[in-house]
Formats: sequence, structure tokens, C-alpha cells
Amino acid sequence: MPIRHCIVHLIDKKPDGTPAVLHARDSELAESSAIEYMLADLNESYNAKQGKAWGFFHAESGAHPFSGWLKEYLDGGKDFTAFSRVAVEHLQKLMEESNLSVGGHVLFAHYQQGMTDYLAIALLHHSEGVAVTDQLDVTPSRHLDLGQLHLAARINISEWQNNKQSKQYISFIKGKNGKKVSEYFRDFIGCQEGVDGPGETRTLLKAFSDFVESEDLPEESAREKTKTLVDYASSQAKMGEPMGLEELSELIDEERPKAFYDHIRNKDYGLSPEIPADKRTLNQFRRFTGRAEGLSISFEAHLLGSKIEYDEEAGTLIIKGLPTQLTDQLKRRN
Repeated sequence: MPIRHCIVHLIDKKPDGTPAVLHARDSELAESSAIEYMLADLNESYNAKQGKAWGFFHAESGAHPFSGWLKEYLDGGKDFTAFSRVAVEHLQKLMEESNLSVGGHVLFAHYQQGMTDYLAIALLHHSEGVAVTDQLDVTPSRHLDLGQLHLAARINISEWQNNKQSKQYISFIKGKNGKKVSEYFRDFIGCQEGVDGPGETRTLLKAFSDFVESEDLPEESAREKTKTLVDYASSQAKMGEPMGLEELSELIDEERPKAFYDHIRNKDYGLSPEIPADKRTLNQFRRFTGRAEGLSISFEAHLLGSKIEYDEEAGTLIIKGLPTQLTDQLKRRN
């Protein structure tokens, strides 16, 4: 993961309403294995975060100046240090206006992964711990707590520059305690939500369920294809990459690599060619299956509470919206 530029500033802000104080670094961080490890750990923690939002820049304006500064840096009008300095000063101003925010170390990192350039921005905090010295003494030790990452964003620079139609080249953590906690950080980036990750993932799973039903697949085959979808989506989420519908279709059915993709397009589900996988939604997607005495039942877990109701005491399932193929057979039973 080549790191092009990296710098850290400190915004000292307490939750008691006192003014935020900026301690700005005046030069980039030199290359080191410590920075490489830190960025690798940051990426891993960021990719594992659930509930991220995906979007794109607002039009550049006085209220949303960040994209203009980023473009100026990429075009060579500002060096990385100057770009990060004007950006962190803007973040300091927004922090002061937000009663919900506290300060921390602000990391800016421009790096390359594969053929793609990214800019990562994260507000980092320390945790207190202990360490054992070379003399075998136990001593207090402070370390960056990347597991407690609450405010961070990642911009796919390559996509922003090369795909003007994209609405998902920025991702950011929405925050556990509601949108208000992360609103000032989203406004700092100048980002508006363009893709609803959970909604798109739910639509994809609905399309897959419809596809399995329309293909009248044997249960074993349906389970295999479900596992393929979830494994691929989870793998992409772990890498922080979106799912490609064409690639997914090829994995689901190697003999008919376009079958699932054509199903999505023909039914017009309104899905984007690439979808950010929402891990929480995926975790709810698994199949319940059972077979006994001539009865075979199989359905996806996300249908519970909507199309399927389970009464544990009575030991019954109520199924709504039966497959057309099944209702046709029932009508012809006599």
C-alpha cells in the first residue's frame, strides 16, 4: 500500500464548551514502518465498521469548500501540508460550533491501493494501557485506539476524478448515537448521501430470492448460491470495496454467468452496477430449511416477520404471498 503523503494534526477540544485549540504540524510525516502499520490497522478497523454511509461531494461553495481544496492539491496548486492545514482549520471551526464533538488527532493520508488512489481522514483518540519494558518493568503506555473509530471518511480519488456519474466515491462512518454526532464531520467533507447501502443490499437480496424462486432450484443448489453471495459480499466489505453485480453473477452460476445479472436488469430492481455491502443486513440473510414426512420448507431469514410468521407455542408457520408456481399447482389439485 504505497503511502503518497501522510500528516497528523491535533485539535484540543474538551466537552465543556471551551474553545478548540489547533496544534498543527508544519511538515509531512516521513515514511516509516510505524505509519504503514497504523494505516493498515486503520483500514482494517474502518472496513469492519458497520453502518457506513456512501455519497458524493456537494457542489463546491463557501459552505462546502473541502472539494475545492482537494482539487487544488491534486492539480498541484497546494502541497499536501497546506491542503491539510486549511482543511483542519475548517474542521476546528465546525467542531467549535458542535456541542457534541470532542477533539483528537486528525489524520490525513493519501495512499494507493492497487491502481486506485484514496484519501483517508480520521479523528483518532488514545487509550491508556500498560507495557512491559526491556528491564521487565510494567509501565503506563498510551496508544492509538483504532478499535474506537467513530469519525472517519475515505474518498476514492480515482473514481471521483474519472467517473462523473458516480454517487458513491465517498464513504463515512455515520456514528452510533445518531446522525447528529457525525453531521459536522459529514459537513466538513461536504458530502451528501448518494447510495443507501442497507437499502441497496436489501434490494439485492430480494432480487436473489426472486431469482432462486424463478429458477426453481433444488434446495442444495439454493444454499450453495446463497453462501456464494454472502461470502463474496463479506469479502468485498472486508476490503472496503463495493460488490460488482456482473462479477457476483459470474460467481453464482459459472455455467450461466449472465443469468443473475440479466434477471436483475430484466426485472428493473433499480440497482447500481456496484453496491456497497452492508454487513448488518447480510448477517440477517441466511436460510431456514427443514424436511420431514413429505414436507420440505425453505426460506430466507429476512422474510420472518413480513411474509412469514412463526408461532412458537402453536408450532405453526403462516406464509403470505405464496409463489405463483405453488398456487397454480394447488388450484389444479383436483
